[in-house]
Amino acid sequence: MSSFCALSVDDVIDAIRKLPAKQCATDPLPTHLLKDNVDVLAPFITELFNRSLSSGVFPTQFKAAYITPLLKKPDLDPSDGKSYRPISNLTVLSKVLERLVARQLIRHLSEWKLLPELQSAYRAYHSTETAVLRVVSDILEALDRGDLAALTLLDLSAAFDSVDHIVLLRRLQSSYGIRSTVLDWFTSYLEQRVQYVRFRGRSSTPSTLLCGVPQGSVLGPILFLLYTADLIRLVEIRGLHPHLFADDTQIYGSCRPEETQTLMDRMSACISDVAEWMQSNRLQLNMTKTELLWCASSRQQHLTPNAPLRVCADDVAPTKYVRDLGIYIDSDMSMKTHVSRTVSSCFAALRHIRSIRRSVCQPVLLSLVTSLVLTRLDYGSVTLNGITKRLMDRLQSVLNAAARLVHNSRKYDRISPLLRDLHWLRVPERIKFRLAVLVFRCRNQTAPNYLTRDLQWADTDDSRRRLRSATTQKLLVRRTRLRTIGDRAFGAVAPRVWNDLPADIVSAPSLAIFKRRLKTYLFGQSFG
Repeated sequence: MSSFCALSVDDVIDAIRKLPAKQCATDPLPTHLLKDNVDVLAPFITELFNRSLSSGVFPTQFKAAYITPLLKKPDLDPSDGKSYRPISNLTVLSKVLERLVARQLIRHLSEWKLLPELQSAYRAYHSTETAVLRVVSDILEALDRGDLAALTLLDLSAAFDSVDHIVLLRRLQSSYGIRSTVLDWFTSYLEQRVQYVRFRGRSSTPSTLLCGVPQGSVLGPILFLLYTADLIRLVEIRGLHPHLFADDTQIYGSCRPEETQTLMDRMSACISDVAEWMQSNRLQLNMTKTELLWCASSRQQHLTPNAPLRVCADDVAPTKYVRDLGIYIDSDMSMKTHVSRTVSSCFAALRHIRSIRRSVCQPVLLSLVTSLVLTRLDYGSVTLNGITKRLMDRLQSVLNAAARLVHNSRKYDRISPLLRDLHWLRVPERIKFRLAVLVFRCRNQTAPNYLTRDLQWADTDDSRRRLRSATTQKLLVRRTRLRTIGDRAFGAVAPRVWNDLPADIVSAPSLAIFKRRLKTYLFGQSFG
């Protein structure tokens, strides 16, 4: 990739019209005015952008950012600088230019298959849920074989702020084929950036950034992914499985119960390699946030080691559960901690909403419940299929309480009419809905490859070509050993959910139509 493609006026208009209704205090005009007058301004903006791309120079005015410090949590000490999260604010036009460049960069990386497959951050069709689903499924499959599994979660300190520009530019050139004018443009993009802090109406003295990729930008996260892509290969060399989401690194592996010490030695050596690699690339592993979880079925819990894992000069003791990208994973894979935390946070949100119920109208009340309760209830639900009825009932109790709050009904009123009136699926059907949508995305190449590979369609199996199932859109169902473990892995549960759907649903021509037909079908199952 030695030169950029010239931008058209239509490209710029499309990018500006898709901007969110946000702006920066240093913008010359509000975003809504820019969008309202885009037809007049677009030719001039297009000329500016094309001159930047053809000359390999990023506009100096776009390199200034101001930092707004926000407390990470309300209960933290406001006098401690570590209690704040720095929010970087860049001009809207700089983000538009970055977004247009990012399209061309992603197109180049995708065409030559240079994007790290096991990195799920800042990529279309990837999310924290798909990343955790991949890890959980692999662990469930290992436990179904009778193995034990170890999961280690690593975290970096100020990762985005520590990227070495020289190393990054060299890597863009040698590993990703970025050359000539394009390399000059990225060099200009990284160099001589300045930032200052704005707080309570006062501003600090601007300072020049010597390292790091700009937070709050469009290209910064993508460049960070390319900078750390070598970590995946480093873990795989040790015979372990990696999965990354930005600077959150998950390393896991499995072994027979009698080989746990060997796995611990491999895990220790692998993390030492990772720490050494990070140090040589100007990154810093945060050992205080490193966690270790041994996973086993309930009958094999007594076989999990209690000894700490030696990592460099520190010892990491195993825990009973970990919080992985917002989803809690228990050592016995029961997901009871995730359910308990979800139920607790949802009821806390319901209590706050109930306190203002008389001050808001019905549509606003429904919107608050949907955004603050139902989204929490659904997050991570693709990992919950097959959990115990008791845990499923606890999740359903949240949905019932939310429906009663919206309808202002009493505690012992029948819940089915309320849910039916709101057109809310019950929790088991909500889980099936999300799993079926994920399979549909896999079928249409709009899901991560690491999930698509888990599914095998009957019409692609040579041994079944003469069978009737080969002419249907069915999935082959994996054989598992344990219903409470193996049947919950994505490669086992997804085919069962999909194969139970009627033909008119699985043959839907688009995702929107599929979702509409699927919800109607599951709604009938919920309420008859």
